[in-house]
Amino acid sequence: MSLSIGIVGLPNVGKSTLFNALTKKNVEASNYPFCTIDPNVGVVKVPDERLEKLAAISKPKKIIPTFIEFVDIAGLVKGASEGEGLGNKFLSHIRECDAILEVAREFKDDNIIHVNGKIDPESDRETINLELILADLTTVEKRLEKVGREAKSGNKEMMALKILLEKLKAQLEAGKAARELVLTEDEMKEVKVLGLLTIKPIIYVLNTAAGSVLPVKSEWDGKVIRIDAKIEAEIANLPEAEQAEYIKELGLNESGLDKLIKASYEILGLITFLTTGADETRAWTVKRGVKAPEAAGVIHTDFTKGFIRAEVIGYEKFIEAEGELLYRTGMFVIF
Repeated sequence: MSLSIGIVGLPNVGKSTLFNALTKKNVEASNYPFCTIDPNVGVVKVPDERLEKLAAISKPKKIIPTFIEFVDIAGLVKGASEGEGLGNKFLSHIRECDAILEVAREFKDDNIIHVNGKIDPESDRETINLELILADLTTVEKRLEKVGREAKSGNKEMMALKILLEKLKAQLEAGKAARELVLTEDEMKEVKVLGLLTIKPIIYVLNTAAGSVLPVKSEWDGKVIRIDAKIEAEIANLPEAEQAEYIKELGLNESGLDKLIKASYEILGLITFLTTGADETRAWTVKRGVKAPEAAGVIHTDFTKGFIRAEVIGYEKFIEAEGELLYRTGMFVIF
């Protein structure tokens, strides 16, 4: 399954630097607002050390990891929903994304201007979230206007949708994200069609630097991760074989980017299962809790239609047995 995450934030908070580190793309990251005009899209390999270990046993022709797509848009400013700066022109590029990654600036650097003139991640978050809420409010009001007319005819589906939209409108007018509403499964399906930004799961990345950590004053409605985007860019620019050693020298167990990718899977409720054989060793992404036929359908839709059973083995047991089951049966092993 494809997975896409949209990156938002004020200008000069380190969005493009983080994107460069994630994707190893040298998009421009200059010291002035709206440097990123067109959206940048990069595909990032999901780190999984199990693939190499499996491949060492199966000796496949190729190794295929799973990927995440990141979309970086121009920095937003206060009033973006009303057309300030580059406005919400580029928000359309992330409406189809599965989650939002919101970058707030925590680092201090007198050589890099802050659009609001001060370093305050709490304020950064409030500004961006309000603009996303206002953009969603516009979407809901437009849809409500049309549905309201159709509901007058007595159409039960439109009447139910009108009630849902009114509930969403009240939530957004109160300055609260749509994701904070408790919705039924059917209501969630209706809401997803709207492409609301604040219904998406969110990760907050505090772009920090040594000695510049500031206290977060309140609970934030998502996962919060601190990353030094500048250091992550240094790590990403090293040859892959040298990255692990440099990470250890920094006193870290893993890179911030690896931590971020894992967090993305966590907030979206995703897991990875693996297949291995003579042709390929491959990672596949599925929703946590899906049943075997649905997981098989990620490999090929015909597998769902003709599903009979799955031969499954745990990763640790496969490594421990050194792939004995694979060689004995010649079967494609899933675990």
